[in-house]
Amino acid sequence: MKKTRIALLSLSIAAAGMFSFNNLQQAAIKGRVTPAESATKAWAISAKDTLKTEVVAGSFQFKNAEEGVYRIIVEAKPPYKHTAKDSVVVTGTQPTDVGEITLRQ
Repeated sequence: MKKTRIALLSLSIAAAGMFSFNNLQQAAIKGRVTPAESATKAWAISAKDTLKTEVVAGSFQFKNAEEGVYRIIVEAKPPYKHTAKDSVVVTGTQPTDVGEITLRQ
């Protein structure tokens, strides 16, 4: 009987521990690039964090972004120039959509 109680207590503690981490989701940053085929990579830079991702079919998304203010930089293929978008504010756990970033020649 004592072993059963210990086993149930251990199982209860383990279950509570697993459910307590559900709320630790981090935010994301997403956006689009025009012209789509001219972008290669995107960077999100803040005072505490630097993230890098590929641009696929003109879209990018940074997962697990910490809250803060970011500068988004899109690397471009010639003849287009690298382009930046400043002051992107990330808060909470909802994705932040930076909209469309247009590359210039």
